[in-house]
Amino acid sequence: MDFTRKIWTFVFVAGLFSLVQPSPANLTSINEPGIEMIHVGLIVDTQSWVGKVVDSCISVAISDFYGRNSHYRTKLVVHTRNSEGDPFLVLSQALVLLESVKLHAIIEAENSAGAKTLAELGSRVKIPVISLFKAGPALSFSEYPYLLQIGEDESSRAKAVATIVESFSWRSVALIYEDNDSARQILSNVITSFEETNVLLAQHIALLASSTDEEIIQQLKMLMSMRMSVYVVHMSPILASRLFTNAKRLGMVSQGYAWITTDMITNFINSMDPSVIESMQGVVGFKPHIPASKELNNFAIRWRSKNLNEDQSLQEMELNVYGIWTYDMVQALAIAAESAMAQHPDILRQETRLNMNFTTIRSSQSGLVFVEEILQSRFKGLSRGFQLTRGRLIPKEFEIVNVYRGERIIGYWNPENGITSVLNEENHSTMNSTSSNKLESIIWPGGTMNVPKGWNLHGRRLRIGVPVNNGFRELITVIRDPQTYNTTVTGFCVDVFKEAIKTLDYEVHYEFIPFVDANGRMAGTYHDLILEVFHKNFDAVVGDVTIMASRFPYVDFTQPFTDLGIGIVVRKINKSSMWVFLQPLSGVPRLAIRANRNDLLVLFSTLVFAYKEKLLSNLSKFVVIIWVFAVLVITSSYTATLASMLTVQQIRGGSWSKSLRGPTKIFKKFRGLNENFRAFSNLNFENQGLKPYTPEDYDNALRRGSKNGGVSAIIDEMPYLKLFLAKYPADYTMIKSKATSGGFGFVFPKGSPLVHDISSAIVRLREEEKLQMMENKWFRSVESTITNYEPTSNPSRLYLHSFGGLFLVTGLSSTSALLVCLYQKRRAMTISNFIFYLSYTMGSVNTLLPKFKDILGHLTRIVK
Repeated sequence: MDFTRKIWTFVFVAGLFSLVQPSPANLTSINEPGIEMIHVGLIVDTQSWVGKVVDSCISVAISDFYGRNSHYRTKLVVHTRNSEGDPFLVLSQALVLLESVKLHAIIEAENSAGAKTLAELGSRVKIPVISLFKAGPALSFSEYPYLLQIGEDESSRAKAVATIVESFSWRSVALIYEDNDSARQILSNVITSFEETNVLLAQHIALLASSTDEEIIQQLKMLMSMRMSVYVVHMSPILASRLFTNAKRLGMVSQGYAWITTDMITNFINSMDPSVIESMQGVVGFKPHIPASKELNNFAIRWRSKNLNEDQSLQEMELNVYGIWTYDMVQALAIAAESAMAQHPDILRQETRLNMNFTTIRSSQSGLVFVEEILQSRFKGLSRGFQLTRGRLIPKEFEIVNVYRGERIIGYWNPENGITSVLNEENHSTMNSTSSNKLESIIWPGGTMNVPKGWNLHGRRLRIGVPVNNGFRELITVIRDPQTYNTTVTGFCVDVFKEAIKTLDYEVHYEFIPFVDANGRMAGTYHDLILEVFHKNFDAVVGDVTIMASRFPYVDFTQPFTDLGIGIVVRKINKSSMWVFLQPLSGVPRLAIRANRNDLLVLFSTLVFAYKEKLLSNLSKFVVIIWVFAVLVITSSYTATLASMLTVQQIRGGSWSKSLRGPTKIFKKFRGLNENFRAFSNLNFENQGLKPYTPEDYDNALRRGSKNGGVSAIIDEMPYLKLFLAKYPADYTMIKSKATSGGFGFVFPKGSPLVHDISSAIVRLREEEKLQMMENKWFRSVESTITNYEPTSNPSRLYLHSFGGLFLVTGLSSTSALLVCLYQKRRAMTISNFIFYLSYTMGSVNTLLPKFKDILGHLTRIVK
C-alpha cells in the first residue's frame, strides 16, 4: 500500500490548521518538578455515547492511578480531539497533534476506517496507536506492529449470534445493520458463521444513521412481508433506539417475534431512554462478561458522582464495558511509561515532536520501547484480567442477557464451550454446546415464554392447492356445489393435514383451492401442480403427491404420511385346497374328458404302456394309469413352482421399478418374462399424461385377464393398492415390494419452517396411532389381504397336503380295483386260492410302492 500517497491526499488540511489548532487550555502541561510528562492524543467522536464514556473514564482513571502512585516519575497528559465520526478528521487531528505536541501515543475509539489509517501512520512515525472498540476485521499485528486493539472482533460476535440462532432451531434470520465502516463488516462474518450451521441468512438490510423514520418503517414492512420473525441487529445505540421504537409501533416487538442484539447495542441498553427500553422488552442480547468485584463497584460510584457534578449529558448514562476497558488501558499506559522511564530514560526524553512540512516526517525512537512495555502488562484491573495477546485484548466470554423489566443474565457464551449455564459461571469446562437448555428461562416479546417459531404468517391465509383426481376418492375428493359454488375437499390426505395443523402451538389459517381449468378438470399433471408452489401461486399442496428426488430442487416435502414402496396385486388362489391339481382344468375341458372317456383311456394307455410289459386286465391298466397320472401331476407342479421362483427372481432382480414410466413400458417389461403376464399402474410420475385409474378399472382388468385384454397383475403405490384391496378383499392379494417410492407427503416452498413443524406433527400422529385410526376410517382393514413378502422369500412351496386330493383319488382307485377284482373271482376262489391271490396282489403292490415313494421323496427334496 502506498502510504505516502494516502497521507498527502490531506494536503488541503494545511489550510485548515489554523481552525483546528489546539487551544492553550488543551495543550497545558503539568510542569511538576522531577516528573516526565507522557503526552497521549485522544481522538474520539465527543458526541457519541462511546466517545463520552471513554473521555470521562480516562479522566477518572488518571486521577485514581496517580492518587495511588504519587511516587511515579511519569504522568500521562491526555489531549482530546473531536473526530465527529469522520475518518478524514481522525487523520487530520492526528497530524495536528504530532506536529504540535511531544506525542508518545495515540488513542482512537470506535472509528474502524480511522483506526486503519492511524495504524499506517503509527507504523511510519513509530509510536503506539491504541484502537478502542473498533468494529470490523482485526488488523494483523505482524503487519501493524505499533497497533494495539482493545475490544471485540466481528468473528466472535458472528459466532455468538450463530450459536444462539442454532440453539433455538431457527432456520432463517434477517440481519439489520448500520451502513458505516464500523458496523457493515459484520455481514461477511455472519454469512461465514451461518455456513457452518443449518441457518439461512434470508435477508440483510443496511440503514444509514441519517435514515428517516419513514425509511426505517418501509424496510421493516418489507421484512414483515417475508414472514420472517427472527432479527439480528448490529448498529449504534442511537440508531437502534429509532429502529425499535418504529418496530414497536408496527407490532413487530410482540408474540412470535425474536430480536437479537450484539454488544454494540446491548452495552448501552441501561443508558437508553425509558420509552426505548419499553420497546425492547423481550430482546436477547450479548455483552462482554466482566466479573463483579468491589473495585468495580467503587469505580462505578465515583464515575457516577463525577458525571452528576460535571457533565449533564452523562447523568443518564450507566457504566459499561467500554468504560471499564478504557480504565484498564490507561493503567497499562501509565505502568508502561513508568517502566520505560526507569529502563530507557534517555530514549523517552528525546524530542519526539515531529516537524511536518508535507515532505518529511521524523519518527520517534521511543515508540518501540513503549509498545513492548504495554505488551508485557499483566494485572487484574477492573476487567479482572488485562493482558494483550499479539496486540489484542478481546473478551474471553460473553453474557447472554434478556431485556424484560430490566436486564438479567440468562447464560454465557465463549468460543471454546459455546453456551454455558449461569450455574456453571465459575467452571465452564463442558463440551461445546449449542443447546438452549443451558439458558435460564427467557421472556420473549409479548411477555410470553413460548419460543418464537422463526417465522410469522401475520394473519395471512395460506393458499393450498389440491389435485382433482376422481380415481381414488378416499384419498382426496373435491366436490363443488352447483348452486352455491362452494367447494368441499375431503379424504384421508385432508384429514391428516388438518390433524397435523391442530397439533401446532400457533394458529395457521388456510383455504383449499382446486387445481382446475375452466372446464373443471385438473389443470395439468401433478408435476405442474408442484411447480405452482415453486412459482408462488400456491403456498402448499395437499393430496396424493408422491415424494420424489426429482422434485426436491423445486419444493420441500414433509415426512411421508403413508406407507412407502410399490406393491404387486394379483388374483387370489386357494392354496389350501387339496384339489388344487384340478384348477388348471376349466369347466369345458372337464366336460370334454367325460364325453371322451374311451379316447382318453387309449391316450393314457399309449402313453403308459407303449414300451412296457402288456397288462391283460383292465383293472390293472386302470390302477397303473391313475398312479402314473399322479406322478405326472407332481412333476408338473414341481416344474410350475420352479418356473414361478425363477420368474419372481427376475422381477426382483431385474430392476423393474426403474422402468415404471407408464403402462406401455410395464407391459413390455413383463411380456419379456411371460407372454401371459400383463400389468398396469396408477403411478404418479412427472411425464404421465394418462387418465387416473380407479379401483373399478383395476378389478375389471384383473378379472378379464391378460388373454382377454385385461392384465395379470397391478403394480402401484401402496396407498392405492390398499384402497383397492379394501374394496375387493376376497378376490385379490398383494405382495409388498421394496421401498422404491417415498410415499405421500405435503408440499411446501423451499425453506418453509412449516415443513419441519408439520413433519414433527406427522411423527406424533403416527406414534399416538391417530394416523392408523384415520387410515382405518378411509381404507378399512386390509391386513388380511396383504402377503408380507420379504426380499429373500420365495413363492409358495409344495407340501404333502397340496397333493392330498390326488393321493386320495389314487388310493380309492386302487382299492376299488382290488375289490372289483375280488368280486369277479369270488365264486371260483377257494380259501387257499384267495390267500395265494391276495399274497400275490399285495406283493405286486409292495413292489411298486417303494419305487413310487422313492420318486416322490426325491421330488419333494428337490422342491424344498
